[in-house]
Amino acid sequence: MKLSFLGAADTVTGSRFLLEYGERKLLVDCGLFQGFKKLRQRNWSPFLAAPASIDAVVLTHAHLDHSGWLPALVREGFQGPVFATEGTYELAGILLRDSARLQEEEAEFANRHGFSKHRPALPLYETADAERSLSRFRALRFGCDFDVGVADLRGRFVPAGHLLGAASVVLQRAAHTLVFSGDLGRDHDLVQRPPRPPEAADTLVVESTYGDRRHASLDDALALLARVIRETAARGGTVLIPSFAVGRAQALLVALHRLREAGSIPELPVYLDSPMAIDATRLYRRFNAQHRLDDAECEAIYRGARFVNTPDESKALARLRVPSILISASGMATGGRVLHHLKRLLPDPANHVVFAGFQAGGTRGAHLVAGAREVKIHGEWHAVNASVTQIDGFSAHADADELIGWMRRLRKAPQQVYVVHGEPEAADRLRHRIAEELGWPARVPEHGETVEVTL
Repeated sequence: MKLSFLGAADTVTGSRFLLEYGERKLLVDCGLFQGFKKLRQRNWSPFLAAPASIDAVVLTHAHLDHSGWLPALVREGFQGPVFATEGTYELAGILLRDSARLQEEEAEFANRHGFSKHRPALPLYETADAERSLSRFRALRFGCDFDVGVADLRGRFVPAGHLLGAASVVLQRAAHTLVFSGDLGRDHDLVQRPPRPPEAADTLVVESTYGDRRHASLDDALALLARVIRETAARGGTVLIPSFAVGRAQALLVALHRLREAGSIPELPVYLDSPMAIDATRLYRRFNAQHRLDDAECEAIYRGARFVNTPDESKALARLRVPSILISASGMATGGRVLHHLKRLLPDPANHVVFAGFQAGGTRGAHLVAGAREVKIHGEWHAVNASVTQIDGFSAHADADELIGWMRRLRKAPQQVYVVHGEPEAADRLRHRIAEELGWPARVPEHGETVEVTL
């Protein structure tokens, strides 16, 4: 069986892995490329395999770098099922609709203001494409075997932590097992339970987002966030936290609730300016068996923020004249309402922008964290006078030690490990550790590479 690495092979984003057995094809993940322009341009390139020839898709989880190209795949002819966990299906409904809406809005905004080089600017896909992709989903429970419909393959989802519904994908055929780790969560996450390893893997495809580093402790991250909030409030400023709407926003609400309860931060208004994050927060109350939060804490974080739904409500935040905390998507400042808040808040030294997680190379978030003194937003340059801080401890990704620990719990050594979903340095460092500490054969595949796997 052939395995092709069509994304997340030389970068963190664009997770796409194609399995081929004769004329049958299975795609594991169907993500968007994000970050540098040369990566984003891959979203517009024809897919290596004709979408109509793909029999099925299996998703590890709902984040857009794993699911966000599905509407384009369906628009180009894919008609098979999309297998996912129940949580992933619910979150994908929020994320894919929002992604399509944002692309439509940004194309319209670019055309109206004339800052795009394209005439006219077009969205990658539209809301109708997102709706058609969601109709292809087949929602499944963790641990239940299912018929993939390709080459007698059986599939199973194993909890991966990281995000509501996130899974490692186990594919079995005869006596052979192929495992895709998906994005693995942390052992001591604020919200999600620890990832579970599958029993065995003859071939393992493992993520390496933080394959070259260890996270700061959660206590240190909370202490730093509290200090930033106290200092910014004392000078009358706003703390803006660009955040992924699904997963990170909920973890931040938990963190702010606990800091308030401990008296570590003053009583400030907290605004959650993301309809998608608001909808996702409601899902955490529904799927309470899949995370660490009890009913009381779910209710506390739900009541602890003022939800900002409409564009007019979001614009009204510009009239705030009191210290406040504002959480808004997107987490790498690549799009969404947070861009309008950045334009307003960045020029004022009283304000503070906090990035609570990984910033992919080439994103606006990465530029700000690196110390850029001006950034381009909606075709115009804006001065950066506000303070900018990155806090690593809130990451929902396993760090290097946790990745190695997860692999150690496999019952037997894989015959081959492929290290993906990481920047080159992170992926190569994890490859070294796998070889040196575990004694397993490991390599980092190149984008577009095809290998033979026994399955």
